[in-house]
Amino acid sequence: MHCLLLGMDAGNGAFKIFGESGGLEVVSQVALNGKQKVLSTLGLRKSKAPLSIHNEHGLFYVGAGSHDYGRPVENLDVDRFSGTPEMKALLHGSLTQYQQRYGKFSQPLSIVLGLPNEILTGDQAGQNIENIKHWLRGVHTWTADGEEYRLEIADVKAASQVTGGLFDYLLNAEGKFVPERKGAFTREVGVISIGFGTVELMVVRNREIVQRFTSGIASGVRRLLEIVNAEGLYSLGELDLQLRAGQLDIREALPIWEREVTGVIEKQWGKAWKRFAAVLVMGGGSVLLGNSLFNGRAYMTDEPVLSIARGLYKIGLSKK
Repeated sequence: MHCLLLGMDAGNGAFKIFGESGGLEVVSQVALNGKQKVLSTLGLRKSKAPLSIHNEHGLFYVGAGSHDYGRPVENLDVDRFSGTPEMKALLHGSLTQYQQRYGKFSQPLSIVLGLPNEILTGDQAGQNIENIKHWLRGVHTWTADGEEYRLEIADVKAASQVTGGLFDYLLNAEGKFVPERKGAFTREVGVISIGFGTVELMVVRNREIVQRFTSGIASGVRRLLEIVNAEGLYSLGELDLQLRAGQLDIREALPIWEREVTGVIEKQWGKAWKRFAAVLVMGGGSVLLGNSLFNGRAYMTDEPVLSIARGLYKIGLSKK
């Protein structure tokens, strides 16, 4: 059976999908939709409601602005990967928007899914992966703004999110090794993903993970927003949209968070990073930190937000 391949990075800040047609980022906001009426009054603009998803778990708003329209659902724990209602709503909303941009899927899907290190380590790692595959595989049906959708996910493969970032660097658009970078795979390469929820670190040497240099810590962009939101006046989703729009004052909070991130890296790597053949930095948080990490010597991908999903897609291509 021929399937359509997609790389999928279900991050806390944004749900990213990458396929042959291109990539898409959907802000990871979900709210319960109480079917309230949208008020319109003279002198004020009437805002466009977010995408409304109706599936077996009920009605949800999905995407940017959802927290302005319904009751925010902010589950940032790893248990969401086991198929919580808000995660299913976000999956269906993201697949809806991908099809709206690139056209309806005409074949079943084969997904390469990026997961945090926390899920892929420990005694429960195998069971965690099976649980995730169980709810993802099969036929999915839902309605989006009243339009019916139906698709089949025929196959699911799991990889760590930082592995996706590594292979985005090593492989070209056809899933083949970039000649001048292939040699780095046999030496030590450090990878850092600074996402919304976590900072993930991984080092690979001779195609194997160096365990003592690999970890995941909850010090992502979420921590920056928590510092700004000390009084709890906003949902994290509301602050995230302000940050993306350049409307959030982070002048005092940014240096504090930056020191937290560098502290995490120094604790795990020390000065060993100086011996690495390359240090790759990606994720939305890397945009905020710019070249402050590693004295500007790190490799910054051209698509820091989509890099992991694109790399997961390339891994899928390489296996064909």
